[in-house]
Amino acid sequence: MKETTRMALYLLKTTGRFLFLVLVCQALFYPIRIARAQVDLAKADLTQKDTDSLPDTRQALVRALIIPVLETTLSSAIPGLIQEIRVDFGSSFVKNQVLVVFDCGSYRGELEKAAAEYEQAKTILEVNQRLERMQSVSDVEIAVAEGRLKMSRAEKSLRQIDVNRCVLKAPFAGRVLKREATPFEYATPGQPLLQVIADKELRLQMFVPSVWLAHISPGTAFTVHIDETQKTYSAEIETLGARVDPVSQTLEIRAVIQGNHPELLAGMSGSAQFTDR
Repeated sequence: MKETTRMALYLLKTTGRFLFLVLVCQALFYPIRIARAQVDLAKADLTQKDTDSLPDTRQALVRALIIPVLETTLSSAIPGLIQEIRVDFGSSFVKNQVLVVFDCGSYRGELEKAAAEYEQAKTILEVNQRLERMQSVSDVEIAVAEGRLKMSRAEKSLRQIDVNRCVLKAPFAGRVLKREATPFEYATPGQPLLQVIADKELRLQMFVPSVWLAHISPGTAFTVHIDETQKTYSAEIETLGARVDPVSQTLEIRAVIQGNHPELLAGMSGSAQFTDR
């Protein structure tokens, strides 16, 4: 009986110690399990965020800006008095239309003088060539006459260029953004006269995430909703940029709007939507 009681007490003590050790181990490893669970949740959340950041071509929106293909400032090529400016702010013009006219009296006079000197040099050479056939003139005189003719021809060409610059013509069809000079103002070479754009050729400028390169290429079709007109237009990617911005991880792309839409102006903006087709 005593042996049985002793055995029971021993088993009870042993079992109690074992349970105590189990409870201690659980208490020690519980924070570790919690930390592991939090890490797993964080990884799952990060994976979800990475997935969400990938381009969803079924509905991917980016801002788009309408820009002109050509935009430039026309400047004076010669010093002279502005006689007439035939366009103003917002005016439309066609290619080769006269925009600015300079007072060119002095330049035309110099052209006439150069033309007269050219004719004189030409006549002298012709006379010397006739005398050469009669052996009445030396080869040196013939060479000098030929040189003078070439010089006078070059001078005449330069004066003709100056006269041509007295009239400033439109390099392309477009509109005037800003007039920076006035009639009867004396212009100097390089002075800005008109800011112009080619409003008939417009493009869309967009900056898209660089990871989109796996999903877009020249020819990719999409739609763009312009805020100012409240209309949606069909468009197509024309070119991709040559470099990814290392800071923003974006790439500039250019696109063309399909069709002719006179209501669209440079500077308008909207949202471009790429859809999975």
